[in-house]
Amino acid sequence: MSRSTTPITWFEIGTDRPEDAERFYGELFGWTFEEQGSTNGGSYRVTGAGGDSGIGGAIRATDGTSPNYAVFYAEVADVAETCRQAEAAGGRVLVPARTAPSGLTLAHLLDPAGNHLGVFTPPPAQPR
Repeated sequence: MSRSTTPITWFEIGTDRPEDAERFYGELFGWTFEEQGSTNGGSYRVTGAGGDSGIGGAIRATDGTSPNYAVFYAEVADVAETCRQAEAAGGRVLVPARTAPSGLTLAHLLDPAGNHLGVFTPPPAQPR
């Protein structure tokens, strides 16, 4: 049975110093950021860092409520099923599947070596 590959389509950097992170990545890579509201009391600053050939991402202000982190997200068809597959492969579900008000569903996983990654399914397309 052939299996298609799953692309990495988003990244997120969580930090209690979002201004410093925005400045660092802006200076280092030329990334620009646009405020997209807040999550759990912190700002969410989205970047089109990937341009035409890479991936986009964001800086998420944590307000010190969680450790700083950098995590990539893989876009999957079914977050809950991917969590089951991750556990079967020796990984662990760190943050169980949850759906945001926008309809985006996501979960955070740990691979067998303890590396943090995320999986998500985008919100359903809105009828026009």
